[in-house]
Amino acid sequence: MKLLAEYDYSSGSGSVGTDARLGGGRTVKAGDGICYFITTRGYNACLYSIDREGNIKGVVTEEGSCDSFDVKDGHVVVCGLYGDKPAELYLDGEQITEFNDMSQYAVSTPKKYTFTAKDGFTLTGWVMKPVGYEPGKKYPAILNIHGGPRTVFGSVFHHEMQVWASAGYFVFYTNPRGSDGFGTEFGDINGKYGTVDYENLMDFTDFVLDQEPDIDRERVGVTGGSYGGFMTNWIIGHTDRFKAAASQRSIANWISFEYMSDIGHTFTKDNQAVFACEDVDKLWFHSPIKYIANCKTPTLFVHSDADYRCNVAEGMQMFAALKILGVESRMCVIKGENHELSRSGRPRNRIVRMREILSWMDQHLKPETEKEEQ
Repeated sequence: MKLLAEYDYSSGSGSVGTDARLGGGRTVKAGDGICYFITTRGYNACLYSIDREGNIKGVVTEEGSCDSFDVKDGHVVVCGLYGDKPAELYLDGEQITEFNDMSQYAVSTPKKYTFTAKDGFTLTGWVMKPVGYEPGKKYPAILNIHGGPRTVFGSVFHHEMQVWASAGYFVFYTNPRGSDGFGTEFGDINGKYGTVDYENLMDFTDFVLDQEPDIDRERVGVTGGSYGGFMTNWIIGHTDRFKAAASQRSIANWISFEYMSDIGHTFTKDNQAVFACEDVDKLWFHSPIKYIANCKTPTLFVHSDADYRCNVAEGMQMFAALKILGVESRMCVIKGENHELSRSGRPRNRIVRMREILSWMDQHLKPETEKEEQ
């Protein structure tokens, strides 16, 4: 075996998040002394190649997500998400299919921002304006947090965020420390969950509110799934700046999570630096349930009963604790779905999930007159 390159970015697949994919395809192909592979660089999933001397070069590096590909006779065909539309096929950079005609729908184009967080790292984020946006009018907003954490948000089409924008919300999202695509140092938050990443998210929220004066600062919600659900749970225990929260397929307690998740028995130590038997106090420090007495934010919890990655018991702990405290909360358990509900669940159940989240946000972020207009 010969080492061709040191690991710094993902290799063999992309990690740009979206809920508008169907299926998968080839992500690695080798032949004639060259290996082609998909990798996440920055906030884009790109196609790169490496030869036997370790020379790496970009093949398809456009902004977006190259999800799968094939290479033959000097031609490259890609299935990818580019611009404001779901996946299409592209041959040598030219779109050759029209599977998804978006012309009949209102689509909000994300506006990219780059800013420097307080820790000195440069972060990239996006803001989507509400459909029908009128300058000078005040609107509610939703901060969305991606899963992973070693995934990444990009500029690609994201159905749930388009739904929120169509319902009259600003939507904003970024890639905090721990995200993929920006190198190993940036992506390493092992043993740091809820610290540097939380600060990045709050810095971005402050930045967006300064950049977008038409966001009503008193009507901002937060949501996220998986790691984003963990961060939503963490946030409501550390600030009451958000007026509503929707925590999805979340983690509440690293001690219970260590023994119940199908992700494997080493995951907790790989991400929190210790096993419970080695340092239970450290796992408790990084557990959102520890800070539950600080919570004041009305919170919706969405879990699937067949989610063995982030077991429904994680959401139940947070929900029960908020009920004990008298904080408004709701638990939505969707039968027969798993951790992939938002991305590949049954259409009926995906609609239920979206209605639950949107109804919760509307209830807490919109005045009665605005609800009546809808």
